[in-house]
Amino acid sequence: MKAVIQRVSSASVTIEGNIVATIGDGLLVLIGIINEDGQDDIKWLSNKIVNLRVFGDENNVMNHSLLQTDGDVIVVSQFTLHASTKKGNRPSYIQAAKPDIAIPLYEAFIKQLETDLGKQVQTGEFGADMKVDLRNDGPVTIIIDTKQKI
Repeated sequence: MKAVIQRVSSASVTIEGNIVATIGDGLLVLIGIINEDGQDDIKWLSNKIVNLRVFGDENNVMNHSLLQTDGDVIVVSQFTLHASTKKGNRPSYIQAAKPDIAIPLYEAFIKQLETDLGKQVQTGEFGADMKVDLRNDGPVTIIIDTKQKI
């Protein structure tokens, strides 16, 4: 799994003109899934996200996590995170898992994140044409790939 994590002061997801998710302070997580991803990736990534110390403490030093700040999360599926641009100018998405594999993993990731965070996580809609609005706070943007844990 590959995730782009953005610390936000606000974020929302709109589908066909309807806002389906909205948060204030927290994280916007864009998630890409490949065929080799599994439960170990889900657990590791979820734990990493909820404990990632990217929020300011009383001295405005990034020492606090989502768990400490009670921040919110929006998770958005994004197969384009696994784009290959080695040949030509048209990205190839051959590494991205097809929906029959990706959807159950995406849903399991959301459930794991909710369990680890102790509250509901908002989402976009898998495969939908989404408009994602965000106010990146910092800016803080972190990329995590579960295949590069070591």
